Amino acid sequence: SLHDALPISHLNKFRKAKAQDKAKGKTLCASGFHKWQDDAKKQFDVKQGRLVSTKICTRCGKVKTTVG
Repeated sequence: SLHDALPISHLNKFRKAKAQDKAKGKTLCASGFHKWQDDAKKQFDVKQGRLVSTKICTRCGKVKTTVG
């Protein structure tokens, strides 16, 4: 019969793309919205007489240093 010949899985390519699939590559971090967390190992690093703290993004791993 026709039903046995065609698997249902071949219809997936005709479905509407989910918002999650559309957003691939357009992540929060790529848009500049990082999730910063203080780096416990290098929280206070004295450099040139100034206090330097290091923050790491928990999603992408980018490192940011702030002088303060």
